[in-house]
Amino acid sequence: MTTTSEARTHRSGRLMLNKVPEVTVWFWVIKILCTTVGESFADWINMKLGVGLVNTAWIFTAVFVVVLGVQLRLKRYVPFPYWLTVVVVSVTGTLYTDILTDQLNVPLWISSAVFSVLLAVVFGVWWLRERTLSIHSVTTLPRESFYWLAVLVTFALGTATGDWTLELTGWSPGVSVVLPLGLIAAVTLLWRFGANPVLSFWLAYILTRPLGANIGDWLASPKVAQSPGDPTGLALGTFTTSLIFLGLILATVIYLTVTRSDVTETYDATHTQQGTANPQRERIALAGFGLLAVATGGLLVWAHSQPHVGPAPETDATSTVQLAPGQAVKKFPPAKVEALRKLASTSLKDARSGNATGAHAAAQSLRDLWDADQASLQPLDNTGWTFLDAQMDQVLKTFGIDHPNPPMSPAQQEAGLNTLLTDMR
Repeated sequence: MTTTSEARTHRSGRLMLNKVPEVTVWFWVIKILCTTVGESFADWINMKLGVGLVNTAWIFTAVFVVVLGVQLRLKRYVPFPYWLTVVVVSVTGTLYTDILTDQLNVPLWISSAVFSVLLAVVFGVWWLRERTLSIHSVTTLPRESFYWLAVLVTFALGTATGDWTLELTGWSPGVSVVLPLGLIAAVTLLWRFGANPVLSFWLAYILTRPLGANIGDWLASPKVAQSPGDPTGLALGTFTTSLIFLGLILATVIYLTVTRSDVTETYDATHTQQGTANPQRERIALAGFGLLAVATGGLLVWAHSQPHVGPAPETDATSTVQLAPGQAVKKFPPAKVEALRKLASTSLKDARSGNATGAHAAAQSLRDLWDADQASLQPLDNTGWTFLDAQMDQVLKTFGIDHPNPPMSPAQQEAGLNTLLTDMR
């Protein structure tokens, strides 16, 4: 899939060679690879290293600013900095959606609607200023800025719609790969028929995000669900999945750097330009996109109505096992227990001082670290881990974390944290 080339320049900024690669099969291969590694690498940093969702978002936002600055300073397309920016922006856009969902409890359908409107606004302003949305005309700084802003929003939108689809259907990651893959194939066929190439490109670009994320989840998820509704897959783990795809990305980028086969000027010199657009075929294809959207909506409604295993319903997490203070952590490494106690103490201190934001952030980091340590702690003492997990859930409930209720009073938060700290002493 490609887009129509445009050589005109606009009034804005200095003229550069096109800053975006030619849209060949290599473009889509590496785009999906970048999306997959972005998903798995973010999960590894957030969960396995216990950095936490908000801290991970801050880290990648800073990295995004740096790599984007390098990319914007270049005068032509260079594979390595361009695709590095795509990897980082894929992680960053995903994290922004995850914060809305996991931290602020914003429903996925609202996130999807908000990002759809935001993307429409970005495209609208881009078009009004530059009179083109073609990626073959990214030859000035304003156009490139619009391009990367659109890319960031497409990743956030793709995350929201992809997760919303999983929430509606209860499909496993392996099964969920089929829907975006089928939609991309349908968009490609309509483009081949005569659909508007710019519209076709951006639709496919959005769809590659849930496709790559589902592939990553399928490869990384355990073979057996730990709880009803949890994803299952090939159990490669997020770190191994990240390494595999980073290696594939590096190999592809080296190939493109050597061959320059995705440089627009090289591609134009070795390929025949496509013919002019056919307005009648574009209108027919636009109707086809509409029918495709209706059919997809119907499929999701049907899948949602079918019996499927979703996340386990929320129940009272109070443990039926009663342990003396400190007994639950006797078999756990002291360093890990101390790290958990430190976060719980920070949250308690902030709650007492009236710093609700700090208390919530520390509780979220406590949850992330607890989840990251499950694989190493639970085998040491399943009874102790289960007991503390119930106490941890009660604390999270007072903050409205992983629970539908709003945050409770500071007194209730302090009581839960005090109980947890007593059991971890």
